[in-house]
Amino acid sequence: MPAETMVKTRWVYAFGGGRADGDASMKNLLGGKGANLAEMSSLGLPVPPGFTITTEACTHYYGNSKQYPADLQGEVAAALKVVEQQTGKAFGDAANPLLVSVRSGARASMPGMMDTVLNLGLNDQTVEGLAKLAGDRRFAFDSYRRFIQMYSNVVLDLDHHMFEEILDEHKERLDVTVDTALSAEDWEAVVRDYKKAVETDLGHPFPQDPQAQLWGAIGAVFASWMNDRAKFYRRMHDIPESWGTAVNVQSMVFGNMGETSATGVAFTRNPSTGENRLYGEFLINAQGEDVVAGIRTPQALTRIAREEMGEKSPSMEEALPDVFVQFKAVVEKLEKHYRDMQDIEFTVEKGRLYMLQTRNGKRTAKAALKVAVDLASEKLITREEAVMRVEPSSLDQLLHPTIDPASNREVIATGLPASPGAATGKIVFTAAEAEIQGGSAGAVILVREETSPEDIRGMDAARGIVTARGGMTSHAAVVARGMGRPCVSGAGEIHIDAKAGEMRTRGRTFRAGDVITIDGSTGEVLSGVVKMVEPELSGDFATLMSWADGVRRLKVRANAETAVDAKTARQFGAEGIGLCRTEHMFFDPARIAAVREMILADDEAGRRAALAKILPMQRDDFVELFGIMEGLPVTIRLLDPPLHEFLPHTEEDVAAVAAATGLDAAKLLRRAQELHEVNPMLGHRGCRLGVSYPEIYEMQVRAIIEAACEVAAAGRPAPIPEIMHPLVAKGEEMKFLRQLTDRVAKQVIAEKGREIEYAVGTMIELPRAAIRAADLAENAEFFSFGTNDLTQTTFGISRDDSGRFLNAYIEKGIFEKDPFVSLDQEGVGDLIRIAAERGRAARPDVKLGICGEHGGDPASIRFCEEVGLDYVSCSAYRVPIARLAAAQAAIGEREKDR
Repeated sequence: MPAETMVKTRWVYAFGGGRADGDASMKNLLGGKGANLAEMSSLGLPVPPGFTITTEACTHYYGNSKQYPADLQGEVAAALKVVEQQTGKAFGDAANPLLVSVRSGARASMPGMMDTVLNLGLNDQTVEGLAKLAGDRRFAFDSYRRFIQMYSNVVLDLDHHMFEEILDEHKERLDVTVDTALSAEDWEAVVRDYKKAVETDLGHPFPQDPQAQLWGAIGAVFASWMNDRAKFYRRMHDIPESWGTAVNVQSMVFGNMGETSATGVAFTRNPSTGENRLYGEFLINAQGEDVVAGIRTPQALTRIAREEMGEKSPSMEEALPDVFVQFKAVVEKLEKHYRDMQDIEFTVEKGRLYMLQTRNGKRTAKAALKVAVDLASEKLITREEAVMRVEPSSLDQLLHPTIDPASNREVIATGLPASPGAATGKIVFTAAEAEIQGGSAGAVILVREETSPEDIRGMDAARGIVTARGGMTSHAAVVARGMGRPCVSGAGEIHIDAKAGEMRTRGRTFRAGDVITIDGSTGEVLSGVVKMVEPELSGDFATLMSWADGVRRLKVRANAETAVDAKTARQFGAEGIGLCRTEHMFFDPARIAAVREMILADDEAGRRAALAKILPMQRDDFVELFGIMEGLPVTIRLLDPPLHEFLPHTEEDVAAVAAATGLDAAKLLRRAQELHEVNPMLGHRGCRLGVSYPEIYEMQVRAIIEAACEVAAAGRPAPIPEIMHPLVAKGEEMKFLRQLTDRVAKQVIAEKGREIEYAVGTMIELPRAAIRAADLAENAEFFSFGTNDLTQTTFGISRDDSGRFLNAYIEKGIFEKDPFVSLDQEGVGDLIRIAAERGRAARPDVKLGICGEHGGDPASIRFCEEVGLDYVSCSAYRVPIARLAAAQAAIGEREKDR
């Protein structure tokens, strides 16, 4: 490209003095803080002048071996000159020094995750100039000691505790407890000791050159984008590493210049409840870090809040009444301008108000609902905008009991937040013990290395589940979410000795019967009893969900196989069952013996005899489900897991089962060994069982159709059974299974003399099935994408074992997200697109849905809307999340078309 046509990249954007180079729409380039500082400046609000180094400079820095862009230094110098002109001060000038703050500012808010430096530009000469200008030597040296500590910690990587110990020694010597009691001479002595400590630790003096300080701070902010807490926060909130952070350099204003100066943080509405009134704290004669550091107790902003909290110290409304009136008008203007609750930082310098930041405030799910509904009622936003304002995943906070935010937390282990909610109970180490103790109305927490399908009843009886191994989509996680049980999985620091009945973690030993609490929303395991808060699903929740239902196109079903699951799903607004896993029914103690008898049978006649015992129980299961769903579609997956999962494996377990059932122990052990597979996930399972042992699927189809006839005969809404064959790969398999299903169904319909509508389909969970979808559609009336297995078979990764290495892939940027949590839209998504297109080409009215764990993931639901699927299905407790995400996806697709 000719040089004259190249557009030069701009790295620095100025703001302040009633004008700005950017605005609020430029968050991707300027970060949230920089974009909003520019916007506030343009609105004529009192913003100290400064400039923003763009996020592109950060990505250049990391993309070029941590080298700054060649022309960045020149742009920064030019922008600094403009700030000097606007303030009438000079950076580094001993007589009239300009001091600046250097702050991070990513495009997505990441409170406290990255670094800040205040009072930058102070040294042994400028501190004297500041003292003379302010007429307050104490203030100048207080600012200098703050700068030394903050810069040393953030830029020079020295431990902040070293400085706190020095300050504590001085306070002890002076017999004072608060910082404000120290005089100018006291702060000079503290500064001398701080500088000595830095030189001793580093081997060279604290840096005195303001330019070196500035570039050290800019580099530290860029570096903090990649610190551990920032990386963890990004993973938790799905913030891409590639975004980078901006750097905001802003002239300092001082809240520590005496009794007419102050600093504080405010929310335009209560971020916990959403109540429409000013909420926040401030401190007189302080800087911003004091408010959040906990060194001094902040004061209330309003008189009413002070009285409610029983505080004696005056509120801002009382201590600085004139400034408060101005402040209240500014924050009201900001909320109306941004049309959302704002989180604001401000400083008052000698009675003059300055605005340092505004951003859309972080809030609880309860507050998000109230704020969204109230703003729509106040006509500040539309109902569709209100629907878009609530993060679907945050609804988890409302659907389960949660830990009271005011409670003390004694964390004893951390793992993955596998299933939300909180629970308290006594530790048990086996599913059987959970069933015994939980069944007698006792509250227990099941703690296991990992869980298996056989643990299902113990998991159901437990209030919560902890596993030492496994990921977010492990058996424990998937089942717990379906049951609405809180679960912490992959808590690797827990060491379990089940025989001894104890677990060890963080140097402590907990025994069976000891009480713990788990928080499935944070992945924390806590010691003892912790107070809970129960969910409320009416009011604002119901209002917003009704608005969401009015705009969404995708139907939302639930994965459910028990009456409790089905009732919960209906309560949360499910429009049918998208996946009923029949194998969970087989593990019931009343029928597991007959299942094992069937597996041990030497011939088909023996298998049919055993299956005849299971038939009435299966039929009763389906009658109950059909009755609860009242005419809504119910998709029933025929038996899927390999048969060995129903058998005991160790000699001890075999002996126990044989003694309890009268089955031959030697035959049990021999059959378990015969059925053992090296890779059972890809072995004799799914429809392969139906081909090898058609009598199993015949029994299940009979149970389904007989149940449908029974419900219809009772005069209840006619059920709509959808019979789903799992793991189909070939058109010939689908044809065989369709013929089997129709043959049995017609036979039952003839016997009962009642017409029943039913559908036959398959679960698409193999790449071949997706690619050859047209073959399957010849005999399948619906496809349900089983994305758990489709992800496994596409990547060749076991979801139960992937937790051991996927974090490394995410940290190294190979995976942006765990593909078992959020759908891989490039690979697995392409297979879904192919299957949808080819399936519809062969059968235009084929019904398409998704029933893997991704059915409750908002990003995956957006993909389902884009592809034009008909429904998503997810665990019962994620149904509201899916309803809201589906509405947002529909609104998003409409906006694309405008």
